[in-house]
Amino acid sequence: MSQERRELLEVQPGRPPVIAPGHTFGTVTDKISSIVLNRKTPLYWFIPFAISLTLVLLFLVAVTYLFVRGVGIWGIKIPIGWGWAITNFVWWIGIGHAGTLISAILLLLHQSWRNSINRFAEAMTLFAVACAGMFPLLHLGRPWLFYWLFPYPNTMRIQPNFRSPLVWDVFAVSTYATVSFLFWFVGMLPDLATLRDRARNRFARAAYGILAMGWRGAASHWQKYETASLLLAGLATPLVISVHTVVSFDFAVAIVPGWHSTIFPPYFVAGAIYSGFAMVLVLAIPLRALYGLHDLITMRHLDNCAKVMLATAEIVAYSYIFEAFIAWYSGNTFEMFAIWNRMTGPYWPTYWLLIFCNLVAPQLLWVKKYRTNVIWLFVISLDVLVGMWLERYVIIVVSLHRDFLPSSWGMYAPTIWDVATYVGSIGLFFFLFFLFIRLLPMISIFEVRTLLPEAEVEK
Repeated sequence: MSQERRELLEVQPGRPPVIAPGHTFGTVTDKISSIVLNRKTPLYWFIPFAISLTLVLLFLVAVTYLFVRGVGIWGIKIPIGWGWAITNFVWWIGIGHAGTLISAILLLLHQSWRNSINRFAEAMTLFAVACAGMFPLLHLGRPWLFYWLFPYPNTMRIQPNFRSPLVWDVFAVSTYATVSFLFWFVGMLPDLATLRDRARNRFARAAYGILAMGWRGAASHWQKYETASLLLAGLATPLVISVHTVVSFDFAVAIVPGWHSTIFPPYFVAGAIYSGFAMVLVLAIPLRALYGLHDLITMRHLDNCAKVMLATAEIVAYSYIFEAFIAWYSGNTFEMFAIWNRMTGPYWPTYWLLIFCNLVAPQLLWVKKYRTNVIWLFVISLDVLVGMWLERYVIIVVSLHRDFLPSSWGMYAPTIWDVATYVGSIGLFFFLFFLFIRLLPMISIFEVRTLLPEAEVEK
């Protein structure tokens, strides 16, 4: 391969390849499509799928009991009107951000390393948004009247209160889910056609054929596909910023000490990307090990995800420091007390545990030995997910439990139904994800094949 060709492909000697050398169009297609079409369902798929299905049943029981008895079965009470439900909502919405960033922003920036991980990251986004969207609805008290939040035509001509952050959430999350689904589905069309043409089962061939929407790989199809992908990427890119900004306004527009801060929008966006990339690694590391995808999801992908996670960890660390500085510099007694109460009040173990999980442990990623060790990466990623959930818990519960008046102070403790609903939502997420990897290609076939010239350079 000529030096000019090497420079054109921007391959640096010694850098891990995007995919392992030696692949051809045929081997890439065979390897990815065989996971769905040819392989018998392995035991290591059935066991976690059965566990996740059990948790989904637990979730259904918890939600059914909630409908019968009301939100009083949760631990929420005055002054803590928001508890685990809104904590879980913000946490799940944040997890979905990495999929949108990988799919949209890295596509527009022509980052080829995204091609091996974007498909399951996009699916992760959809399932996380589905889990997130349920918690505000369940928290309504009368969730069967959720449609009142939409400006639908009605005989009473009563419109939603657009000054309410709850209405902002409805529009932000529904827009985010719609654009993410369209981007995910349009991106799968060429691969669905591949599965249609390779399927031996008549029912599978018909199902994939319907989903492929008549894709034949004609030049006009590819032209329309490229146009649609760029348009959807352009729509999805601002959503990475706007959705969690809107979620942060749930807090920033309030006068509650510890919430009323202009740093919340960028702080929440960075935290969302942080937890999102942690979930990408938590999913990617077992997938590449169980399905033998080391040659398609290489250490370069894991290393790049770790670098993004490290960068957002530093932004989150800066936000923590600046949040405390703003409280001190403002001279506001209530703001200073809110921060001091987080550090030394009744919930102090939660605060310092989140500091360890989000600030201390991720500093190991500065060392390449840890960034390129899958066990350490997996442990650190799980640590970050725990830390980001604790962060949302501290922001919500610890800020509310001691308000302006000591007569309004109270303590919060989750009930078994809080735990069941949260654990059940995790089960729902993995239930949907396991169905996805069994029925649809978890890696984009045609996008990975575009990396073959670079893999040839690495020979």
